[in-house]
Amino acid sequence: MSLLVTGTVGIDTVETPHGTANDVLGGSACYFSLAASLLTPVRLVCVVGEDFPEKFRNLFANRPIDLAGMETRAGSKTFRWHGRYVGDMNHAETLRTDLNVVAEAPPKIPEAFRDTGYVFLANTHPAIQRRFIEQLRSPKLIVCDTMNLWINEFRDDLVKTLSAVDGVVLNDGEARLLTGQTDLIRAGLDVIKMGPTFVVIKKGEHGAMLVSPDEVFVLPAFPTANVKDPTGAGDSFAAGMMGHLAAIDRIDAGAMKGAMARGACMASITIESFSLDSILAAKRETLDARLTKYKQMLSFD
Repeated sequence: MSLLVTGTVGIDTVETPHGTANDVLGGSACYFSLAASLLTPVRLVCVVGEDFPEKFRNLFANRPIDLAGMETRAGSKTFRWHGRYVGDMNHAETLRTDLNVVAEAPPKIPEAFRDTGYVFLANTHPAIQRRFIEQLRSPKLIVCDTMNLWINEFRDDLVKTLSAVDGVVLNDGEARLLTGQTDLIRAGLDVIKMGPTFVVIKKGEHGAMLVSPDEVFVLPAFPTANVKDPTGAGDSFAAGMMGHLAAIDRIDAGAMKGAMARGACMASITIESFSLDSILAAKRETLDARLTKYKQMLSFD
């Protein structure tokens, strides 16, 4: 089943205790599409400026990613982000953001993409997320991401968007900020009251939690001692999750648990190098081998 993602494609500069990567490929939709393409074909909808390097566009060439929805806008510049991670690298400090083309009108979903069954709305303004939803015909599953800015400054818009999606992926701090709950299970249930049928709460190095009206499911992160750059870990987690669901065309409880496990393994691959280097080097066998180890780790009598 087809999988569509909308979100940012940009140029990043990232500083971590392990070094600095200057002017590398970044953006939520990049991490998602390249990671999810290990599991299923992806349709990418985004907008970049005329300065977007051709070498970056070529990185998509060896993956089943349809770029018909990538708009290159004349006279505009590509989104840029400069961030720094320190200490345990659980949170990024934003040093500079140049919205550039992202501050302009959003791209449109191509007519040929509007029949997509599985849709991930990566982090952007919730009103723009709703505009994308309105362009779809009859999707089977729509999941969105969000962030503190939208919760603090555009809460009403976000709540409207949450009423129009099937699921939402957010981190523990965002779940608490959105609901006012300190307990994550209660926070998840409160988000469900806003409209989604399930909530996935990411907890960084402590894994992730699935909350639905009938069940709570918790998985640890895949353990790795080789963390170089956490950028894109959350988008890669969502990619593993959505890629699996689209590939098997199921959204039942068992499918969701398997999807989250693949998300955890995908995120662990991403963080082991700067930018998208690890994801670009990975093959399906890379993910499957890590998933086997993960299952063994979680097995007990």
